[in-house]
Amino acid sequence: MKANEIKDMTSEEIVQKVGELKQELFNLRFQAATAQIDNPMRIKEVRKDIARAKTVLREREVSQAKAM
Repeated sequence: MKANEIKDMTSEEIVQKVGELKQELFNLRFQAATAQIDNPMRIKEVRKDIARAKTVLREREVSQAKAM
């Protein structure tokens, strides 16, 4: 997921997406622990997607605070 895709979403959609990504990360970690993971690099990708989404949310919070 690209940062531009995340910026096009509403804040509520981003929060929902972060929840989905956290669930996926949990499942991937579980698969890794039981040696059933197909693509171990997916863990890294999901972690970065979560970070991107949280960064966009924080940028919006800061810009709203400055607007007040």
